[in-house]
Amino acid sequence: MLIHLIDDDESARESLAFMLEASDFDVRTYESAPAFLAALADLAPGCIVTDVRMPDMTGIELVHKLNALGVGLPVVMITGHGDIPLAIEAMRAGVVDFIEKPFSEDRLLEALAMAAERFAPPAADDGATLVVERMKSLSDREREVLDGVVAGRANKVIARDLGISPRTVEIYRAKVMAKMQADNLAALVRMALLVR
Repeated sequence: MLIHLIDDDESARESLAFMLEASDFDVRTYESAPAFLAALADLAPGCIVTDVRMPDMTGIELVHKLNALGVGLPVVMITGHGDIPLAIEAMRAGVVDFIEKPFSEDRLLEALAMAAERFAPPAADDGATLVVERMKSLSDREREVLDGVVAGRANKVIARDLGISPRTVEIYRAKVMAKMQADNLAALVRMALLVR
């Protein structure tokens, strides 16, 4: 699979390109989102791996621009400054995965495997049925906590809105992650958005 790697930090870009090439990926690098957009006319199919914070155009702005242009390549977003609202915005924009630095090689390869699935012909069931079944296993309170998480609210805010303690929210959140079989927040948000 071809990886289009976009990062304004030259040393990070080269290091990541080396790691990906060592894992048998073909890699094309771009120093900015505008440089990537300038190459769209000759773009070969593949996966986009982009940093979030870049001058001129952020990774999130790039994803919105690609969506507007109808470019359907899967996107994996990496960031050293992740926060929940940013991750949720990225997932709603259609990003395959949102990875915080520092990350392991295995974590990135897992995200790229998910991206590769986007190239596979769609199966009769895209996993929505399984996610719906897991959703049905949630209690009303667990669904309320999930809604707060997907909306990007902090535990304290969810606790205040529901009239419970932040610690109780953490417990419900852990139960939701377990019942939904979500390995991380990005996976949980992706599942919630899939069935909405």
